[in-house]
Amino acid sequence: MDLGIAGKRALVCASSKGLGLGCAEALAEAGVNLVMNARGSEALEASAQAIRDAHGVEVVTVAADVATAEGQAKVIEAAAGADILVNNAGGPPPGMWSDWDRDDFIKALDANMLAPIALMKALMPEMIDRGWGRVVNITSQSVRAPIAVLGLSNSARTGLTGYVAGTARQVAGSGVNINNLLPGIHATDRAASLDGGVAKAQGVSLDEAQAQRAATIPAGRYGTRQEFGAACAFLCSQHAGFIVGQNILLDGGATNLTM
Repeated sequence: MDLGIAGKRALVCASSKGLGLGCAEALAEAGVNLVMNARGSEALEASAQAIRDAHGVEVVTVAADVATAEGQAKVIEAAAGADILVNNAGGPPPGMWSDWDRDDFIKALDANMLAPIALMKALMPEMIDRGWGRVVNITSQSVRAPIAVLGLSNSARTGLTGYVAGTARQVAGSGVNINNLLPGIHATDRAASLDGGVAKAQGVSLDEAQAQRAATIPAGRYGTRQEFGAACAFLCSQHAGFIVGQNILLDGGATNLTM
């Protein structure tokens, strides 16, 4: 399918690896020029060059932490005029309800709620002026079904979801569509880290911990960054103009909901 977005320009946050990289790759395959962001420059530059070599698109890199005002300013300057925004950031650490204090919540809000909002506010006005834009926020399956040990993520990402619910309907008439992708377990470094914690706690191997978790997913496996990226690219396409303010689960059926 021709997504109809060749030649457009996208900012993809946290895109040196994992789900963000999957989104950047899929958009580049569709002919989209990229601004790629991540905190670590080495992995970022390597991923950017691989995309340039594979797809021949223009790729600008910005090594910065978008959870900070300084990082946001750098990214916004580099991405001025972008047609597409993919918001993404690693999730806060797991724990128990009694583990977190105010500073922990502020950090989670800065990374997973306030930074995406700041980037939307900065980049969407020009999208509105041009009459076309796409925003995809990568959140989590925990927005639909909270995960007890991920209370910081549950709180911050659900706050972003509430903001998007109203905002998406305010800007849709200007040709700007905002939607959220809610990943379940995918084969990424974060999943490996969480599985490593389980393996250590249970005294089992990493393979055994991963097999245990895969068994809880109806699809019987972890997702891949490539299939996640393809879903993101479709939401950014010309064909997704009637999809507004939706929360789309990509979790292999793990979240058991009727609606």
